[in-house]
Amino acid sequence: MAQVDTAEPGQGGSGSQGADTGTRPAGIRRAPGTGTWRAAIHRAIRISSRPEPWKRGLVLAASALLLGLLMLLHAKIPNRTGGLGSLGSLVETFLPWFGLFIPVLLAAALWRRSASAMVALLLPVMVWLNLFGGLLGDKSHAGGDLTVASHNVGADNPDPAGTARDLAASGADVLALVELTAQDRGIYEKGLAKTYPFHTVQGTVGLWSKLPLSDTRAVDTEMDAGPLGDAKPDDVKMAYNRALRTTVATDNGPLAVYVAHLGSVRVTPRTGFWTDSRDRNAQALAKAVAAEQNERVVLLGDLNGTTDDRALTGITSQLRSTQDTAGDGFGFTWPAKFPVARIDQILVRGVEPDSSWVLPATGSDHLPVAAGISW
Repeated sequence: MAQVDTAEPGQGGSGSQGADTGTRPAGIRRAPGTGTWRAAIHRAIRISSRPEPWKRGLVLAASALLLGLLMLLHAKIPNRTGGLGSLGSLVETFLPWFGLFIPVLLAAALWRRSASAMVALLLPVMVWLNLFGGLLGDKSHAGGDLTVASHNVGADNPDPAGTARDLAASGADVLALVELTAQDRGIYEKGLAKTYPFHTVQGTVGLWSKLPLSDTRAVDTEMDAGPLGDAKPDDVKMAYNRALRTTVATDNGPLAVYVAHLGSVRVTPRTGFWTDSRDRNAQALAKAVAAEQNERVVLLGDLNGTTDDRALTGITSQLRSTQDTAGDGFGFTWPAKFPVARIDQILVRGVEPDSSWVLPATGSDHLPVAAGISW
């Protein structure tokens, strides 16, 4: 009697031609690499669906979240917290450097194979890129009607004559110097005279220009506070005046130029990050800029603070940074040997920044900065 094959189609019976026997039918081929990436996805899904990777590295995950929240909510960190002084300003001064913790946490998360830490790291990455991602590229472009430069020449500069020569060769049309001392003032005036026929010095700040200056005056940034300061004669105050305002006559019309050196900040065991004089000076300077009638304004100088520092909000809300707008990178300027912060600023209003850069080091502990602007 003949045998009858009762196997269902597709179950490997002897009479089921073309059934799936574990091999792909002839004529149908898998796309190159398809199996590889599909297998990787399936493997990642299987691993992430397990509870172990999510339970590992919870401390790392919490650290990543705290880092992200610290950068995101830096403006909420209070100043004057206990003995730490202006803690918020301190964090904001070095805020870009908090991004260095991200690769450290990433390496630790990979080593621990922690899925929770990897996901948590998305927060600080996105926050840092939102804050500073725009500074990673070169935004400068050719052009510029006027080149301006600024330099804290340093009271302890061992080579003021060499610094003057370097600055004269910088190509700047307008050059601001701060932290001028009585003994070095003549050296700078002599070294810059050939390049800059016009200049003014008001206390410890000065401006050298290839173009005529007018309406020059000292700017009161409230270096002295209280009745004791009010009682000092003007000639005594002028000796340590740290801000000026003048008008530069350009081919495109008058340009109001401010030169300022705000009060220094200090770190001491008793007061922590002390910024009292800097903050008071910044408020006074912001008022002076707000009262300026000329719509075209340039502010040059050492503000002893970054543009992220809340203490400078009164200034940065009126003026924009040439480095942020048209610079290449962060443009750190201090300390000169290993710059970690940009506290030497070029801020503008009513003109267009075309480029912004940091000049080579001189004998100062600050790096000079320059910018090209146009109308």
